[in-house]
Amino acid sequence: MTVSELKSSFQSAYGKEAEAVYFSPGRVNLIGEHTDYNGGAVFPCALSFGTYLLLAKNDKKAINFKSLNQPEVISLGFDQLTTRLEKSWANYPLGVFAQFIKRGVKIEQGYDILIWGNVPNGAGLSSSAALEVVTAYALNDQLGTGFDRTVLAQIGQKSEHEFALVNCGIMDQFASANGKKDHAIHLNCDTLEFELVPVKLKGVKILISNTHSPHKLDSGAYNERVAQCKTAVEQLNKVRPLKYLAELTEEEFKKIESAITDPIAHKRARHVVGEVQRTSDAVKALKAGNLETFGKLMNASHASLRDDYEVTGPELDAMAEEAWKIDGVIGSRMTGGGFGGCTVSLVKDEAVDTFIKQVGEAYEKRIGIKPEFYVAEIGDGATRLA
Repeated sequence: MTVSELKSSFQSAYGKEAEAVYFSPGRVNLIGEHTDYNGGAVFPCALSFGTYLLLAKNDKKAINFKSLNQPEVISLGFDQLTTRLEKSWANYPLGVFAQFIKRGVKIEQGYDILIWGNVPNGAGLSSSAALEVVTAYALNDQLGTGFDRTVLAQIGQKSEHEFALVNCGIMDQFASANGKKDHAIHLNCDTLEFELVPVKLKGVKILISNTHSPHKLDSGAYNERVAQCKTAVEQLNKVRPLKYLAELTEEEFKKIESAITDPIAHKRARHVVGEVQRTSDAVKALKAGNLETFGKLMNASHASLRDDYEVTGPELDAMAEEAWKIDGVIGSRMTGGGFGGCTVSLVKDEAVDTFIKQVGEAYEKRIGIKPEFYVAEIGDGATRLA
C-alpha cells in the first residue's frame, strides 16, 4: 500500500485525517545467528519493507490500536497501558507504551493508531521488531522524549521480553532502528558498539527464500535455547569465570569444553563460539571484497545451526540444500530464529531466475509447500514519512 492509501484507510477507520506517518523496517541477518543473547556479534541489514504506523491525537484519554493485518481493534485507557493482554497482536505496541511509562514518561494524550506491515508474518524477517520500533519511534517523536535509536531498540527488546514473552536478543530491534541503506550492521550485542559496513555486491543479489513454514519463537523452543546456553555458561564458570559464551575463542573453548557435562548444552555452546568466529571472519571477507569466503561461512553457519543448535528443521534444510546445488549461488543459510521462516542467499545476477525456478520446484516437491522469493534491497532504519 502507498502512504496515500494508508492515509485513506486511516480516514475510513477513524473518520479523520492522520497527523503523522512513521515507518520501521524488517531485517535480514546475513550471518551471526543465536549469538546476540550470548553476548556475541551479528551482521544484519534493514530491508526496504517493514511496518507503517499512522496516528492522530484524540480527546478520549485512550489509545486505540487498529491493524490492517489483524481483525481485532483494541481500545485501552491510560490505566491499562502497563498490563499485558491475553493472546493479542496489540501486545507488541502496547509493550512499548509500558516501557515508556516505566522510564517515567507520562502518557496524558490519547491517540488513534493504525498499523500496516508488509513484512511477511512468520517469515523470520522481524515483523515484531519492526512493529515495536515503529511504535517507539513514533512515541519518541510525539512526546519529545529525546531517546536515541539505541534506546528505542532496547525499549522494543524489553517490550518483547515482557509482553510477547520471548527472551530475544537485541539484534532485530537494533537493525530496525539503526539500519542504513546499502550497509549492514556489525553489532557487538554485549557492548552495543557497532560499525556500518558498506555492502558492495557487484553482480550479486541478496535473495530471501520464504519456506512458508511459519517460525514460532514463542513456542518455547527459542527460550529453551536461551536456557541451554545459560546452563553451558554456569558449568564453564567452574573452570573459567565468564558472563557470555561469546567471550571464548574457539581455541579457549576446546581447552575447557569438557566442563560442560550436559551434552545438549555442549552442542549449543559449540555453535555459539563457532558462529561468533564465523561472523568476524565474514565481515573481514566482505570488507576485502572476498564474497567466496563470505559464502562458505554462510554455508558453515547453516550446518552448525542444523547440527549443533538444531533450529533449522526439514523446510529450512531443504531450502538451503537445494540452493547449494545451483551454479552461481555463493552461499545460503537460514536466517532469523529458525524453526521455519526464511533462508538468505548470495546469488550471482545471472543465476537469480534459475534459482527461483529450480529451488522453488525442488522445495515444493520435497516439502509440499509453494515457497516465495524476494530480492532484498537494503534500506534505512526507522523514520517519519509524513
